[in-house]
Amino acid sequence: MAEIVIKGVAKSFGAFTALHSVDLTIADQEFMVLLGASGCGKTTLLRIIAGLETPTHGEVWIGDRRVDHLPPRERGIAMVFQNYAVFPHLTVFENIAFGLRMAKLPQAEVTRRVTRTAELMHIEQLLKRYSGELSGGQRQRVAVARALAMEPDVILMDEPLSNLDALLRLEMRAELKGVLAESKTTTIYVTHDQVEAMSLADRISVMNGGYIVQADRPTQVYRNPAARFVGSFIGNPPMNFLPAKRSENGRWQVAGQDFEGPETAAAEFAIRPEDMHPAEAGLEAEVRVVEPLGPHTLITAQVAGQPFRAVLESDRAITPGEVITLAPIPDRIRWFDPETQKAIA
Repeated sequence: MAEIVIKGVAKSFGAFTALHSVDLTIADQEFMVLLGASGCGKTTLLRIIAGLETPTHGEVWIGDRRVDHLPPRERGIAMVFQNYAVFPHLTVFENIAFGLRMAKLPQAEVTRRVTRTAELMHIEQLLKRYSGELSGGQRQRVAVARALAMEPDVILMDEPLSNLDALLRLEMRAELKGVLAESKTTTIYVTHDQVEAMSLADRISVMNGGYIVQADRPTQVYRNPAARFVGSFIGNPPMNFLPAKRSENGRWQVAGQDFEGPETAAAEFAIRPEDMHPAEAGLEAEVRVVEPLGPHTLITAQVAGQPFRAVLESDRAITPGEVITLAPIPDRIRWFDPETQKAIA
């Protein structure tokens, strides 16, 4: 069993605090994605789990063992790096076998594991070639195969697809998800790419400023962000936010329209761009930019002096300068506390 439990892990570099008392439990065989912008602490947390950094405070457990005092080789983990770290002077077979040979496994076992993982990654026909002759996508497959060949309890991946072009990333995402599910390995995957996170993860941990802001299933992170930051970070385009104030009838007034809302003293209105539709009554939006996107059109507008985006069906012609009326899908409206920035239930 390879459940990972992170208890109160903090990391400081001099006066700079990279992680603030992080708590996170990753289930056995779960695919967890650490998602956030550069500098949010996701790679630092991954390196602490790997044993490449020492936490200032806190504990890391893998299964029933506390490992934060152990060197990397004793933690039962394998890593796949952003730059692949394959050896160009070795064949694909020897690259995959490298860790197995370091562990002094018998040749028959080395051959079995290399062959099995090469087949999993669809590179069995490349075993005799030198890795320096391979494409970026092929080298990435070799790096993953090398990690899988170690049959680790945990695989850690640090932005492994970022050097591939868009089409290869799409292909590798699908392969990774299938292969890692088949290998039944607990996986922690670091990325700043929300599409990767949404498509790969069993759960996503959204990080910001050294904190985990929300850890949940992708659909929950998208539909029910726990904090304003999550709504503004997840989604392309991200959530729209508009100020709200109490009207005399006890409802919430947003850009001149009344909405049912929370029983709180203050609130901010939020809605995703695709959850708006043209209507006779609603928010008045002055269109600034129109971007056709095939079956949909993305419009950038001003609502009550605030920037506002909507994704609409392409069957209606909309032109810049036009004023249109947009209504939200009522059950898709979300509310946030302006002071704490947290979601209001």
